[in-house]
Amino acid sequence: MRSNEFTPLILDEDNHILVVVKPANLPSQADASGDEDLLSLLKDYIRRRDNKPGNVFLGLVHRLDRPTSGLMVFAKTSKAAARLARAMQQAAFHKEYCAVVRGGLPPTTACDPEGWTRWEDWFVKDHAANLVRVVPEDLPGAQHAALVWKGEGQAGDLGLIRLRLLTGRSHQIRVQAATRGFPLWGDMRYDPAHNRAGMQLALVACELAFPHPVQDRLCRYSLPLPAGEPWRRFAADGGDG
Repeated sequence: MRSNEFTPLILDEDNHILVVVKPANLPSQADASGDEDLLSLLKDYIRRRDNKPGNVFLGLVHRLDRPTSGLMVFAKTSKAAARLARAMQQAAFHKEYCAVVRGGLPPTTACDPEGWTRWEDWFVKDHAANLVRVVPEDLPGAQHAALVWKGEGQAGDLGLIRLRLLTGRSHQIRVQAATRGFPLWGDMRYDPAHNRAGMQLALVACELAFPHPVQDRLCRYSLPLPAGEPWRRFAADGGDG
């Protein structure tokens, strides 16, 4: 993809925020790979679209892992960036993910009244291998990882689940699902035996909500399930419930 051919899918934009859908397999920001990244592409797009001289300010508020697609908000001013960062620190920034896992729906334990089940683990990242491993809580350097999830449907041996992260660890959803025997469909890193090159990781940031950094309103966005495999199995007229 050449930067002058990139046109983002914009869901909302004003003088303070830019809400877009991140394509799968595109880094959120520049990394060691040297590949094009969403933040740089968006800056270049705005510069070209608005005929702006010089650099364009665009603040990265949060990230999605490279293979994950879905909703992201960027800040168009430093004030907006600071206020959105504060909203994240104060737990006023709401994100949900949809994922397809192998093995059907995981067992539910300790559900709250709304049907959410909590998963907790301790992680250590192997930077050389770019892998995250679940380790004992008392291992030096271990980081706490927690999320809640609930089932949305089952189609054969595949389960559709919705998740909310309570901590923001690298590869968190993928590792916590795989370590319980329910790896994500298309996860070449944590379930290579059941996947092949070209399969897209079935993980999308499907809901995003946050207080507008300047206006007195709540911004809320959602995405339908993607088209194609394996999502089509959970269309309204398909699946096992």
